[in-house]
Amino acid sequence: MLFSGRRLLTALLQAQRWPFQPSRNMRLVQFQAPHLMGPHLGLEAGNGGGVINLNAFDPTLPKTMMEFLEQREATLSMARRALAAQLPVLPRSEVTFLAPVTRPDKVVCVGMNYMDHCKEQNVSVPKEPIIFSKFASSIVGPYDEVVLPPQSQATDAMAHVAGFTVAHDVSARDWLMNRNGKQWLLGKTFDTFCPLGPALVTKDSVADPHNLKICCRVNGEVVQSSNTGQMVFKTEELITWISRFVTLYPGDVILTGTPPGVGVFRKPPVFLKKGDEVQCEIEELGVIINKVV
Repeated sequence: MLFSGRRLLTALLQAQRWPFQPSRNMRLVQFQAPHLMGPHLGLEAGNGGGVINLNAFDPTLPKTMMEFLEQREATLSMARRALAAQLPVLPRSEVTFLAPVTRPDKVVCVGMNYMDHCKEQNVSVPKEPIIFSKFASSIVGPYDEVVLPPQSQATDAMAHVAGFTVAHDVSARDWLMNRNGKQWLLGKTFDTFCPLGPALVTKDSVADPHNLKICCRVNGEVVQSSNTGQMVFKTEELITWISRFVTLYPGDVILTGTPPGVGVFRKPPVFLKKGDEVQCEIEELGVIINKVV
């Protein structure tokens, strides 16, 4: 298996737009050190330099970049004061650099965004950005090892399942089929496109998760009806397969598929419109009801 590394210009987003004030040589880092408990926030003293411990300068400052960004200008002002104070610098050899941000809500990537990269593949320059994503679990530090994926071993995957719930996998089919390089991501991930609930039903409360009636109604009319026994890959197989590529954490959700009756494949096709009410129901798990606005 061959892997190619790519250097990318990456943007970290703030919670909201800050009233920007230039800061000379402001290089924010997350780091760890043997004498410190857990991750800390710091300033890199120049490209390739040591680290100023911001949390030592002001113990009230957040210790993670996510919290720092959420507090916006207040924390950045404090970092500016620390930069000007000529504080002690921890030698680079005594700290471990973490990724600047860990466990972000999403990692959004742009494909085919260099003209010379398009040229080397002999493909047309896209007319609009092509978006794909990475899971947060793929992030490691700037000097950490990149691990080639091992072949997974069969385990008792169901032992890791907390329970089951109902999800509505809403799709924008025009985006799935005609835009974004025909990658599925954007057509699946518009805000509000994954209603979930009404409860997490623990696995010991479900007689057989692979023998449950499943249906979808639009404005009271049944448009999808099947049984979870029709799933090609059962829960255990899905967990084993997904675990080959990413680490699954408590609270992660796997949507296991949809039964027949999807609107785009009907003749003629049927699409959701404003005012429609969608009910998704799975036996023993409950029903979720969502209005389209």
